[in-house]
Amino acid sequence: MAPRTPRRSPLAVQILLLLAERPMHAYRMQRMIRDRRKDRIVNIAQRNSVYQTLDRLLRAELVEVADRERAAGRPERTVYRLTGPGRGTLDTWLREMLTAPAREFPEFPVALASLAHLAPETAAGYLELRCEALRERIGEADADAGNARAMGLPRLFTLEDEYQRALAETELRWVEGLVDDLRSGRLTWDAAWLEEVATRLEPEDSGPEAPEAG
Repeated sequence: MAPRTPRRSPLAVQILLLLAERPMHAYRMQRMIRDRRKDRIVNIAQRNSVYQTLDRLLRAELVEVADRERAAGRPERTVYRLTGPGRGTLDTWLREMLTAPAREFPEFPVALASLAHLAPETAAGYLELRCEALRERIGEADADAGNARAMGLPRLFTLEDEYQRALAETELRWVEGLVDDLRSGRLTWDAAWLEEVATRLEPEDSGPEAPEAG
């Protein structure tokens, strides 16, 4: 029975991309992800993230052990390399990720859907703090872009930064407009209005449920 392909994840894709360059051990992968600043797009906050993902890829036979290194005074390190199925899976994953928008579930839409739980002025204050954080993110992105240009780094290698800055800028404009609507009273609510809406949208009672057949 062929091994099951593991669930696609940003970190799994990044590891396969690194191994497509050359065989390497887990510590080097982790260091290269940080050195290339890819830790802004893949989560390696947990120390064992790379090792756990490698284990899943190994069991799926997308990577394999190429060698074991032992330097003086250091523990033995396992060197991994990409397999033929691993290269094919990487190509499939990249095609899927580029062609079809993923159905993701970020936190911010959940918070927006729950805004009625807060008073309008409280919601406006929280959103103003978000605007400040977005402006800082945009400023950091601009600084990074300037550094990349100074280093002569081709645009091809900074596209993810360009995309994330565009998202942050678009979100900032939208949230600023929402704050303005809240502060001006164009968007507001209170307990009485929320109760009236809840009553109006309450589904009608269709009577007792029919007994199940059988």
